[in-house]
Amino acid sequence: CLENTDPRTRGRGIQLLSQVLLRCYSLLQEKEVLHLVLFYENRLQDHHLVIPSVLQGLRALSMCEVLSPGLAVSVLKAIFQEVHVQSLLQLDRHTVYNIITNFMGTREEELKGLGADFTFGFIQVMDGEKDPRNLLVAFQIVRALIAKNYALGPFVEELFEVTSCYFPIDFTPPPNDPHGIQREDLILSLRAILTSTTQFAEFLLPLLIEKMDSELQSAKLDSLQTLTACCAIYGQKELQEFLPSLWSSLRREVFQTASEKVEAECLSALHALSACLSRSVLSSDTEDLLDSFLSSILQDCRHHLCEPDMKLVWPSAKLLQAAAGASFRAYHRLTSSVLPLLLEQYTKHPQSSQRRTILEMLLGFLELQQKWGHIEEDESILLSLRAPVCSVVFSALTDPSAQLQLVGIRALTVLGSLQGFLSHSDLELVVDHLIRLALHEEDSQSSEAAMEAGGSLAPIYPKVFSGHMVPRLQEELQSEREEESSCDHRSLQQRCLRALAAVSTHTSIVRETVPVLLQHLRKVQKGSEAGNTQDVVSVCQSLHRVALQCQQDSEGCWYYHRTVVPCLLAMALQAAMQESIHPLLGKALLEEEVLAAMVLVISAATTHLSPELAAQSVSHVVPLFLDGEVSFLPQNSFPCSFQPFEDGECLEAQRRLVALLMAFVCSLPRDVAIPQQERLLQELLALSCSCNCPFTATTAAKCFAGLVNKHPEGKQLDEILQLAVNTMEPGLAEGHHRTQALTLLLWVTKALVLRYHPLNSHLTDKLLGLLGDTELGPAAADGFSLLMAESPDVLHKGCHADVRIMFRQRFFTDNVPKLVQGFHRAGPDTKANYLKGLSHVLNHLPKPVLVTELPTLLFLLLEALSCPDRVVQLSTLSCLQPLLLEAPQIMSLHIDTLVTKFLSLTSSPTMAVRIAALRCAHALTSLPTAVLLPYKARVIRALAKPLDDKKRLVRKEAVAARGEW
Repeated sequence: CLENTDPRTRGRGIQLLSQVLLRCYSLLQEKEVLHLVLFYENRLQDHHLVIPSVLQGLRALSMCEVLSPGLAVSVLKAIFQEVHVQSLLQLDRHTVYNIITNFMGTREEELKGLGADFTFGFIQVMDGEKDPRNLLVAFQIVRALIAKNYALGPFVEELFEVTSCYFPIDFTPPPNDPHGIQREDLILSLRAILTSTTQFAEFLLPLLIEKMDSELQSAKLDSLQTLTACCAIYGQKELQEFLPSLWSSLRREVFQTASEKVEAECLSALHALSACLSRSVLSSDTEDLLDSFLSSILQDCRHHLCEPDMKLVWPSAKLLQAAAGASFRAYHRLTSSVLPLLLEQYTKHPQSSQRRTILEMLLGFLELQQKWGHIEEDESILLSLRAPVCSVVFSALTDPSAQLQLVGIRALTVLGSLQGFLSHSDLELVVDHLIRLALHEEDSQSSEAAMEAGGSLAPIYPKVFSGHMVPRLQEELQSEREEESSCDHRSLQQRCLRALAAVSTHTSIVRETVPVLLQHLRKVQKGSEAGNTQDVVSVCQSLHRVALQCQQDSEGCWYYHRTVVPCLLAMALQAAMQESIHPLLGKALLEEEVLAAMVLVISAATTHLSPELAAQSVSHVVPLFLDGEVSFLPQNSFPCSFQPFEDGECLEAQRRLVALLMAFVCSLPRDVAIPQQERLLQELLALSCSCNCPFTATTAAKCFAGLVNKHPEGKQLDEILQLAVNTMEPGLAEGHHRTQALTLLLWVTKALVLRYHPLNSHLTDKLLGLLGDTELGPAAADGFSLLMAESPDVLHKGCHADVRIMFRQRFFTDNVPKLVQGFHRAGPDTKANYLKGLSHVLNHLPKPVLVTELPTLLFLLLEALSCPDRVVQLSTLSCLQPLLLEAPQIMSLHIDTLVTKFLSLTSSPTMAVRIAALRCAHALTSLPTAVLLPYKARVIRALAKPLDDKKRLVRKEAVAARGEW
């Protein structure tokens, strides 16, 4: 074949040889490679039909390790001279790029011996390339040419031209593109070339300036991002000639653009230019380009700052801040001119709206100062302006305008974070302002912002805050003002409590605030307002916030825990015992709402303890509940013994405190041993099934479940679980405590589902069986929500529970087929229970999993919409809404049913169902237009009615949905 006169036959011969070489090139010897290279080089002069097969053979030979020196250069010269690459097909051009890439990887020094001829040869190969697959490889070759210092010689401009002709990239990949090449891949590859050498600067910068003026936003963005990247390697020399034009283009874009993206990229580019000029080392005879560049910016922007009502004030401020943020030198140069001007303008303009604009600009410059850390006396313009800056900020804090106050508070926080800026007298004034705003400012936003500011500044100035702010807040909290109404007094007290919690961000301050909060809690409990539940809850909420703020500091966390937890337990015990002896005394601390608030406090105080300290604490708390051991509690003289697990009506109040035990033991780290754990579990089990108080029974069940979830595998766990099953089964079958037995079943099942315990399937089957029970069925169905949802107080990762990944998906796979089967078998009275259980499971399932199972479940979901139970309707609607967006093809098949059901539910008597149905009707518009058009008139007519709904939130959803249709 190789000697045949017909080029097609010769081509087939060379093709066979090339295919063999591609499989065995690694086995060839040096002489064989030499002969084959000479043969293939000669064949490059053959008929054009033969060339593709020749190139495949050369690609195989380019991967040989035994290639003799000089052969790589010889092959490339032959390709450059004999082959017109751009007339070849895409695949054959790709082969040429692969040959060049292979040689550059293994024969770098030989190719560099060619000098600029190699660069010129490659330019000829690449010139005119259009296919994105080939361009990606070609761009990588150019990048390597520059990065590995191949000689470019006189061909710098030609190399730039052959690559920059693709800038900016406007490639859009075809739909279902098998090659997966994205526009972004080409943009980044090309940008890596253009920004890889300073030799391109004189050609690239004019191109970027030209493209910035383009009408296309994509071209502007690409140009600006490329300019930003260039500044990382350019210096004064490359930029000098183009600075005026670059500044002019950037200024125009920021002043005129309506696009936030373009504005942001312009500011980034200006920042990069300023940083680049700041890096340049000045010699005595060179012009300071940074200074002249910043002078141009000041000249064009400074006067706009004097017009706070005009539209160019903010663009000008942003440009100045972008340049100033690049280096300390730039910051010093610009702020020495801008800050005095802004302070002067603030005084000149009396209107609050104008002052707010000016102060926000000033704030932008103050925030930049934070980048440079501690303020040095001799080089900071800010220190010389300390008095007027403080005066302006303090005046903003006393302004009637809440919006100006908010900016003032932000500015105050920034000033406080600048070490060495505020004097001691300034700090005292800061504390005065924060207290006034936090406690007495009518606007709640300003009050909250002042508290947050106090929390930010307290760790920086702990002595000032613990010495001045905490005593003042304590005084306000304890004051009794006769002239104030009880409502105003309570509001002030609640603000005091929140402020004390907000500033507790340093251990030394926590040691001051925690006793104040606990003292107030005792006062509320003992005083005439003992029955006021909300007051107690407010104190607990403040204590909870302090607990969360202490968690990352081990010293503060342990102080908080050993101070607060015993105190709360002692107060709760006192209240429970008073209730046992004298009903109605100390009642507030036993309310469910208060106990729930205390649970959060104790849990937050426990979760972050070290195992050693947690073990120390648990050795006191568990004996307290099991044996009435009260010696570790403060004020431990109680009127009777503490026996929460004993029988007796008079001990009902004591039993409620099991909630506090739950908060403590269920928040301990998993490796902390709990004393008398088996006895504790038995007591909790008995209490959960026998107690007539639903709150106590549920709490005992949760506590039992929390301990079971963390219990190590083994015989002890198996025994306690068997005991639980033996206790639950008779309770579920009959008697007065069926509801308590169901609650225990749900919580134990959840504990086991989370950790993948084998018994969970047995308990889940028991729960599925209860769906057919006329009495317990609805509650059992709601229990599926409890199994799948995140629990706020126990059995979550924050309290160290054993939660396995993807437990919801596993539960779905194991149990949804059983739910579907049960639905089909159920009688008409109990079908709704199965639908409710199913909708709860689906509602908590990750949406990608749900989409894959949708075809099999959609019939049941549509059936659930007809269920009269509003919980089922609501749960199903919230499940369907995201599916309309994520699985439009499947949902389109049921468009008729969906439209009918959604429109019907927009008239539901339940507001939440009406809102959910309208959101689903809105989501329908994401389906293909051709599917929707037959229903358009009908839906628009039907959605006119909810426009007149008596509830504003329903009308709002109706407007959105109808407008979209």
